[in-house]
Amino acid sequence: MIGMTIENILEIQDSIFMIRGVEKSSHSYIIKGNRGNILIDSGMDSNFHYLQSELLKLGLKVRDIDIVINTHEHFDHIGANRYFQDNAIIAAHRFAANKMSLNDRYVTLYESGDLNILPLHVHLWLESKSRFDIGNYILDIIHTPGHTSGSICIYEPVKKFLFTGDTVFTGGVLSYIAESGSVGDYINSLMSLNTRQILEIYPGHGDISKKPDDDLKMAIENAKEFLNKKDIVRVTYINNE
Repeated sequence: MIGMTIENILEIQDSIFMIRGVEKSSHSYIIKGNRGNILIDSGMDSNFHYLQSELLKLGLKVRDIDIVINTHEHFDHIGANRYFQDNAIIAAHRFAANKMSLNDRYVTLYESGDLNILPLHVHLWLESKSRFDIGNYILDIIHTPGHTSGSICIYEPVKKFLFTGDTVFTGGVLSYIAESGSVGDYINSLMSLNTRQILEIYPGHGDISKKPDDDLKMAIENAKEFLNKKDIVRVTYINNE
């Protein structure tokens, strides 16, 4: 049943589940597709055992995940990739994939509690307009640079919902503009998203947006105001709690 909650798991669409991130880790989204299972963002490395236990509640093991799609290259979204990459296809926009594959810790902000640090692999380097057709859902990749150069949003054109990573948050809270990001690119990405019909937004942190039009407009206003400030202070992470 849509809206059903199992502790930290919320069914947001039929066969689509949000697993709330803990501490700084991003949310993870599970899509049980007719043609394979997709994980959107694996979260922090230190979050893995929690993620694994939540997957088991959904009847899934790590090896049951066929594709991991990363919304961008930050450590709180990609850290647990290492536990999936031997069995699943890891996918990210090519700008993010380049930094992940080269272990660019300056841009990824990567901090790992894992003493046996392994390189992260990206098997599928995505472009805007790439598409995943898993039978019961279609997922279109939209390149939305701004938060980082490799940020993407994932749009379902039939049900009209959007996974935004750290590009759009509920309430239009301004995203942190990171080392590879740009406020100008961010505004342009938001304006492009605002041309689409979107019924719900599923962000990387915080609550689900039930008013995506309002939140997108507010995010654009906040970003423009940010550009006009004399003393620019970067916005940090949104707490998942």
